[in-house]
Amino acid sequence: MDKIGTMVMSRKDVKVFDCTIRDGGLVNNFQFEDEFVKGVYDTCVKAGVDYMEIGKNNSPTIQSPKEFGKWNFCLESDIRKIVGKNNTNLKIAVMSDIGRTVKEELKPKKESVVDMVRIAAYMHQIPSAIELIEDAHKKGYETTINIMAISKAMNDELDEVLDELSKTPVNIIYLVDSFGSFHPEQINKLAKKYTKIAKNSNKLVGVHAHNNMQLAYANTIEAMMYGASVLDVTISGLGRGAGNCPMELIVGFLKNPKYKLMPILKFIEHYIVPLEKKLDWGYSVPYMLTGQLNEHPRTAMKARDDADINFCDQYRTLLDTQ
Repeated sequence: MDKIGTMVMSRKDVKVFDCTIRDGGLVNNFQFEDEFVKGVYDTCVKAGVDYMEIGKNNSPTIQSPKEFGKWNFCLESDIRKIVGKNNTNLKIAVMSDIGRTVKEELKPKKESVVDMVRIAAYMHQIPSAIELIEDAHKKGYETTINIMAISKAMNDELDEVLDELSKTPVNIIYLVDSFGSFHPEQINKLAKKYTKIAKNSNKLVGVHAHNNMQLAYANTIEAMMYGASVLDVTISGLGRGAGNCPMELIVGFLKNPKYKLMPILKFIEHYIVPLEKKLDWGYSVPYMLTGQLNEHPRTAMKARDDADINFCDQYRTLLDTQ
């Protein structure tokens, strides 16, 4: 498959998808103040962003509201306090976790300001994910499937999963670098694989990258060049662990005049700079090590929480688990 588009002209099929509150919520258990969430919403509208993932729609009957903030549950009333009727071009999305979502709690689209339901699932959870996809579609929502931890999967296993998903009504199939362990060459091959299957079933491909090895931006561009149409970003890279592809980098890279950089810079000035003094995310040596060794970043998270700078010991421990 040849490259799609050039670095000079814009591609009309490319969409920018903001995950700041949802992926950023993994840093602070979704304890964002309404002012911050409204700030992200207003920024996305002004910047011309296409989708905003406002949080998760997990069930408060499964996860405790005492432990998690309201953006882990995304009640309709809470969303409407931020977006009103959302009479804008920005579409609102929520994410469903397998085993933490009660599908009966999802209102029909005609009763909700939400436009899209995203489903995150590991390989062994795909049958359950398909149930959620079909339920959300029957209720009138757009859907995506984010297949997680594919860097640990065998090729034939991934091929089988992609084939099954191609038969579902899901709109977007996501190429996800869960551990931030992929290099552009690997993303290139995966994007071609995903795009071929998606094209044959009239679906789009999205990309969701993590920044463990400072490659989230490069990998997002590489996936786009070889077929991905929906690009996940967060403002200033705010997200779990090493964070995500920064919105400001992608908006600055894309040549589509609909996207505006200035509103994003203003949000960073007013909200992200103060937040950096309270929350910890972004590239660091512990995250780099888990990325290089294709391991879940849980050990890096603990090292950061404990202010552990014994990087050599961390490396030896990770090597022993290989």
